[in-house]
Amino acid sequence: AMDLCVGCKGCKRDCPTGVDMAKMKVEFLQHYKAKHGHTLKDRLVAQLPDYAAWAARLAPLLNLRNRIPLLATLSEKWLGLSAKRSLPQWHAQHFFNAPVKTATRDEVLAAERGVVLFVDTFNGYFESGNAHAAVKVLQAAGYTVHVATKAQDDGKHLCCGRTYLASGMVEQAKEKAREVVQSLLPFAHKGIAIVGLEPSCLLTLRDELLVMGLGSAPQQIAEHAWLFEEFLAREAKAGRLERLKAQLKAVDQPVLLHGHCHQKAFDAVSPILEVLRWIPGAQPQLIESSCCGMAGSFGYEASHFEVSMQMAELSLLPAVRAVPNAIVVADGTSCRHQIA
Repeated sequence: AMDLCVGCKGCKRDCPTGVDMAKMKVEFLQHYKAKHGHTLKDRLVAQLPDYAAWAARLAPLLNLRNRIPLLATLSEKWLGLSAKRSLPQWHAQHFFNAPVKTATRDEVLAAERGVVLFVDTFNGYFESGNAHAAVKVLQAAGYTVHVATKAQDDGKHLCCGRTYLASGMVEQAKEKAREVVQSLLPFAHKGIAIVGLEPSCLLTLRDELLVMGLGSAPQQIAEHAWLFEEFLAREAKAGRLERLKAQLKAVDQPVLLHGHCHQKAFDAVSPILEVLRWIPGAQPQLIESSCCGMAGSFGYEASHFEVSMQMAELSLLPAVRAVPNAIVVADGTSCRHQIA
């Protein structure tokens, strides 16, 4: 049963016992893997943030896996990653080696309207357009934007540790958490918002980070950590986004929204609908769905592929097919991959 639980947090809000299934799964995996060892697939998933910069340099070679059926078959045999599932595409040029001009730590700390953008591994390396767009929107709204980096820069981006938690590597996740605290605490002390794009990463700062035994600092960070749409909705309520709203271009396509499980658990779907409605002509419709079936690496695994697709076919994918010309909005990188 624990193997089939995706740890998606979708049940967290309604569980009458108060059990947090996601944390329970991490605890289970930590003890199970300590006894049985981690597989190569476990390490590849967990250590993704650490080798991503190196792997991106080999993008043309690594991307052959999706184009050559034999390589997909071998990846299933050796790693347990389903040959029926494409893997995220690597890019030699990505957000972290071709960033837009943003503010330094000192500049944002001194700014009148500063904001810190927490760019995760997935949006930074695989879908850089999202990170670039976020910077563009925040700067258009008049904010001084700083992209979060390690306090002691070692050439690697800041990571929340989510991939390590998903693989039961709690001690390694704690190391990442310490780096997060060291980097972000000065901004929290100044009351500067820390804005993230990937729900599973940003909301780690409001959930798992608080139970890693790092004192009171994580709570201070959590109080200033916002998903992109949450931050925009808050700022609009304070009357600070009229400049941005005036620049939004109209759309003439239907807009469908799929909520990430973490967003549902934290009641963070409504701000997305609010922000989308600012776009002239947009009438966003929420797809009433459960988990998309991916839940991080769960849906990529050959042993879970069929279950993953059954979950997606319950409501999500039929709703997307029913409106073929729609713009489909989904904050989660694995959700987008499933839909695509």
